[in-house]
Amino acid sequence: MQDVLVVEDEEDIAVPLMRTLEREGYAVNRVAGGADAIAFAVDNGPAVVILDLGLPDMDGLDVCRQMRAGGFEGGIIMVTARAGELDRVVGLDVGADDYLAKPFGLAELLARVRALLRRSGAPATQDDTTVTTASGLRIDAASRRVHLNEREIALTAKEFDVLAVLASNHDKVVPRETLMNQVWDQNWYGSTKTLDVTIGRLRSKLEAAEAGEKVVAIRGVGFRLETGS
Repeated sequence: MQDVLVVEDEEDIAVPLMRTLEREGYAVNRVAGGADAIAFAVDNGPAVVILDLGLPDMDGLDVCRQMRAGGFEGGIIMVTARAGELDRVVGLDVGADDYLAKPFGLAELLARVRALLRRSGAPATQDDTTVTTASGLRIDAASRRVHLNEREIALTAKEFDVLAVLASNHDKVVPRETLMNQVWDQNWYGSTKTLDVTIGRLRSKLEAAEAGEKVVAIRGVGFRLETGS
């Protein structure tokens, strides 16, 4: 049974959402504040967090950022009444996997949870092999972990999936559409800017780890993973 954490302080939103998720067979927990959400996610590692941005004690963007900083690698779906592409990009940039604006239909939210679990629950590569690049970066599809020598590089589920696809096609250009279909799902509802934000986070983590691999953008086509000089 997949577990879902609902982070929502409004009873009239939280209660029907939890009942719907429970009817679908999910194990559901709920907290109403950001600090409690961070502690629960980091300590318990739910499969998906449904995170309202308008919390009483913290901004939801900071909650998301601190969850990721604390090592939480599960899926995060942000729910907010805020409008505009800028908010979506900022939310994705701090580590969210999806973004849903209020008001929303419960059927749509359930579809997004299912899609996120499908993509996060299985490796993006075609089998359970380990890919090791010339620079020594090791991408293990079975354990969904990335190592450089003996040091692990912590990635979110989407960052791992993007890297796995690129690594399995090392030195080849992977079209944007291929990445979106393999990592997010052919029925993805959101903007393709989600991919750009995820690529940006992945680049930053590879650079910070001095991994020797870089993600190169091929304008109008896609991305290529190559070993740097």
